[in-house]
Amino acid sequence: MRTGACLCGGVAFEIAGELSPPSVCHCSQCRKQSGHVWASTSTEQGNLKLTASETLKWFRASDTAKRGFCSDCGSFLFWKHNDEDTISVSMGALDAPTGLTLTRHIFVADKGDYYNITDELPQRAK
Repeated sequence: MRTGACLCGGVAFEIAGELSPPSVCHCSQCRKQSGHVWASTSTEQGNLKLTASETLKWFRASDTAKRGFCSDCGSFLFWKHNDEDTISVSMGALDAPTGLTLTRHIFVADKGDYYNITDELPQRAK
């Protein structure tokens, strides 16, 4: 069982089940919402149980996905595709130790011009 929460604790959760290898997203939406890049893992929707959700709000970021965040502290917590049974969860919201290690960079074609990716992890354009 893994646990996590937003900065103020208004949104908290438990995850019972497998988590995907985490990735770092460089798309413009993740950069704008998080302030830089967004590292996340994913799990089956049914594995995620909200233990506090009074400040959870969802933003329809596109026709295909929505983003969950805390309306009090602003923490960007979740990303959910309309047609998938999985949900992405912010690595920064997970309580340590996570036992996970970053495995790749995605949407590097959209990355900001103010930084370079200098590690040896695989990079995917989209």
